[in-house]
Amino acid sequence: MRRRLQTLFQRKCKVSLLFLLFLALLVHLVMDLALPAACRSCGCDMKALKALSVPSGSRVLAGPKKLSLRILQDFSGSNSSLEKSSQLLGRAGGLGQQHRHGEGNTGRTERSKLEALFKHPLYNIPIPAVTEKDKLFVVNAMEKFSLHSSGSDEWVSSSKAETLLPTGKTAYDTYPTWLKFHVGINRYELYPRRDPLMPTLLWDLATQRIVSSVQKSGGTQLKLIMTFPNYGQALFKPMKQTRDQETPIDFFYFSDFERHNAEIAAFHLDRILDFRRIPPVSGRLVNITKEIRDITTDKKLAKTFFISPAGNICFYGECSYYCSTEHALCGKPDLLEGSMAALLPDKTLAKRRSWRSPWRRSYHKSKKAEWELNPNYCAQVRKTPPYDKGRRLLDLIDMTVLDFLMGNMDRHHYETFEKFGNDSFLLHLDNGRGFGTHSRDELSILAPLRQCCSIKKSTYLRLQLLATPSYRLGDLLREALATDPLAPVLAEPHLRALDRRLGKVLAAVGHCLAGAAHPDKVLVDEVGSRV
Repeated sequence: MRRRLQTLFQRKCKVSLLFLLFLALLVHLVMDLALPAACRSCGCDMKALKALSVPSGSRVLAGPKKLSLRILQDFSGSNSSLEKSSQLLGRAGGLGQQHRHGEGNTGRTERSKLEALFKHPLYNIPIPAVTEKDKLFVVNAMEKFSLHSSGSDEWVSSSKAETLLPTGKTAYDTYPTWLKFHVGINRYELYPRRDPLMPTLLWDLATQRIVSSVQKSGGTQLKLIMTFPNYGQALFKPMKQTRDQETPIDFFYFSDFERHNAEIAAFHLDRILDFRRIPPVSGRLVNITKEIRDITTDKKLAKTFFISPAGNICFYGECSYYCSTEHALCGKPDLLEGSMAALLPDKTLAKRRSWRSPWRRSYHKSKKAEWELNPNYCAQVRKTPPYDKGRRLLDLIDMTVLDFLMGNMDRHHYETFEKFGNDSFLLHLDNGRGFGTHSRDELSILAPLRQCCSIKKSTYLRLQLLATPSYRLGDLLREALATDPLAPVLAEPHLRALDRRLGKVLAAVGHCLAGAAHPDKVLVDEVGSRV
């Protein structure tokens, strides 16, 4: 009986094994039949991507592997970071198209407000002819730069570079993009309105490999100088606040945080206003471990790294404010948002002069500056060089309009290129304390405009244009920021605040015009002679 049971059990096991083998064979057959259809579908997708000029090695195709990195960073401090991470693929593709085609407005529709704005006559007023003395640098046409074909970071000498030049290329073609940007600076503009270099320069800031990271000396808060393989450099300001945080009402302006997204937004706002006086800025997601800690040669910075209780990589550096363990900058786990601003030429090559603003605040908890107490303060400014002649005062009022629109109360100094003397634009640097509040407007920022009752006619006409529904300022800035790697750069309330503040600027000019005996003293036609 026992033998019969054993034999029966063995037969059942054999039958079960045969059934499982048959089932596995059936599954394989089904998969083999389904696979060609899947391959054909995939092939169509690849062909569609190629039809859209997306190369096989592009970030769009490689995106899913890198997408997980973005998910680790909570960009807005909200629960929607995963949803925003899924949008990174589209933004990366848009940036890649801009880089390849060299067009700053690639990817926008024909109904783009930004495209229409830059085609408007007010944005096509020609600048004077640029002579050799109007250029920041006079370039030696025979000087060539290149990199070793082996991929090393060493520059080739002029004689060697001669043999590396492709047929039909000029010496200028061998310059890296950051050097072309420096060479293009002139008396009238930091960069042209339709600068073909801009998409590539912004792309480089967002994607170039970082080979060195050190602290920038001076300043009240931590900033890093980052160097690329082609010797280009950028100023990195790390994220300190989330998008929806406002500066507390009890904070003094001089103790406010410097915001990375304010630097990005300020660059685009400055361009929309047609000032073009802020160096290009792009957002970037930086790996604290690989792109700062592991490569820094700054010993003071290196000793401030630690791992937080949550397992995140943190550091705080050395500076006057907010450089302590309590105010450390932490990644998630080691990824950190920041702004990357292209550096201007070294001061040893192109000297810059720093000017104390006449409307500088007291930077004291109880004392007020003279301009806050004297309503006729502008009269004495007009008698003081360099504001007694030329364009300096009008340029400063342009800067006032920019600061009011973004709520920046921290404009204590500004700079100019020494070579151009008083007949040049002001550099709008260090805008990190802008866009801190959207629920209130600081009218004291407008003191230069309200006290002097003067503004460039061209600036006023553009401000009027930006107040119309077809060219609404908030819509334009939203569109300009949409292609930044860290989009959305600003919370919506900040964009709405722009339109509200623009109305107040126009109202201030209107008040001046209403009481003016000579309207041409209010709206100064500084370009009339060359239009």
